[in-house]
Amino acid sequence: MNIQQVDDNKHGIFKLFNGETVVGEMAYTWAGDIMLIIDHTDVSDKFRGQGLGRKLLNELVTFARGRNIKVIPLCPFANSVFDKDLSFLDVLKI
Repeated sequence: MNIQQVDDNKHGIFKLFNGETVVGEMAYTWAGDIMLIIDHTDVSDKFRGQGLGRKLLNELVTFARGRNIKVIPLCPFANSVFDKDLSFLDVLKI
């Protein structure tokens, strides 16, 4: 599986592929130049329970750290992970 990012400077998405098939995605919206909002996370029913949502979130956090971006996790999944994982506090917009 691999992850590809698409970003048009207003919205972006991390897509998780299993071969040629998209099996998960995490969408975000830019809120200025140094902040983004995680809007939505979805993993195909067939692939749930395998940690793929977390894999997408890890990729987004790596992206945010690399660009010194703060993250607002409005998506319920992302918000629950941010609540539990203190290692993401450096990118969390407080």
